[in-house]
Amino acid sequence: HPLFISSMSPKNVIFKKTCKDKSVGVFMGKRDFVDRVDAVDPVDGVILVDPEALAGRKVFVTLSCTFRYGRDDMDVLGIAFRRELYLSTRQVYPPLQDREKGAHTKVQVKLLQKLGINAYPFFFEFPDNLPCSVALQPAPQDVGKQCAVEFEIKAFSAESQDAKVHKRSTVRLMIRKVQYAPETQGTPPSVEITKDFVMSDKPLHIKASLDKELYYHGETIKVLVNITNNSNKTIRNVVLSVDQVANVVLYSNDNYSKCVDIEDSGDSVSAGATLQKVYKLLPLLANNRERRGIALDGKLKHEDTNLASSIKEGVLKEVLGIMVSYKVMVKLVIGGPTSSTFTMFFRTIHSLKCIKIILMPRQSSWF
Repeated sequence: HPLFISSMSPKNVIFKKTCKDKSVGVFMGKRDFVDRVDAVDPVDGVILVDPEALAGRKVFVTLSCTFRYGRDDMDVLGIAFRRELYLSTRQVYPPLQDREKGAHTKVQVKLLQKLGINAYPFFFEFPDNLPCSVALQPAPQDVGKQCAVEFEIKAFSAESQDAKVHKRSTVRLMIRKVQYAPETQGTPPSVEITKDFVMSDKPLHIKASLDKELYYHGETIKVLVNITNNSNKTIRNVVLSVDQVANVVLYSNDNYSKCVDIEDSGDSVSAGATLQKVYKLLPLLANNRERRGIALDGKLKHEDTNLASSIKEGVLKEVLGIMVSYKVMVKLVIGGPTSSTFTMFFRTIHSLKCIKIILMPRQSSWF
């Protein structure tokens, strides 16, 4: 487990982890790196080495992005249930450049001063086409690695970059790549539909619209529903839901659609009547923690997370791993003019076309 130690001031926290043989240690000022659509935070930190424990070995650090869709012990016929989307390696010891010139951030400079002459900086930049961290929530009884897109910093000592690496000389630190919502809002989505019935001269018309396109985690979604029921049918109930759609695109193109919030209003609209009402929905992870297959923003040990954010535009489908989107559904439960208590069990359900929404974290919500 990583150790959390105070940094140069009470406001700062440094993430530290050391390998078992004490030859290499990783120090980082943060583990969340922000994708702001037009730019991504670089990954920076410091490696502390013990020259005596190294005994002439070199030290390397890698940044990797992996899509995992099964446990490591489930490998079949030599085929691993994981796919490496990105891997970049740097040699940090012996240094290939001046120690001070390799420091790109204030945190690195302060760590170099604090840790001494055996500390060396590292620095990575994310390529443009990588996905953000996301994982499918396992069931409580599930064990092992979950289906996820994961990012990791790994430091190790070895004779060379391609030589065999021992676990006791390796240290791994999970990080997250997260996306913050843009400040600008798009056009609020809306949809309407007219439904004709065989035994009715006039149709049923319904329109649903949202107050905006983009919502932050923990923010209430307001759905304005307008129903004009000119038919001879009675609407016995109006049910609204937010569905999360996760498409696992890298190995099977599986689709998982999960309802993450529902409002069973009990509202009725008789024949010839109208209804105009604002319904409120609030999709939260807190209400879905025991449900297997819910997509989450990448989770670090001992830290909480959110429902997965909607994916950003412009990322290649082939490297996404898991595509996540959200839609609002409005369902009307219809009964005929001669319905009785018995026939209500055979009622038909008419679904309004879905309204797609974007769900993302606020910039401040991760800190």
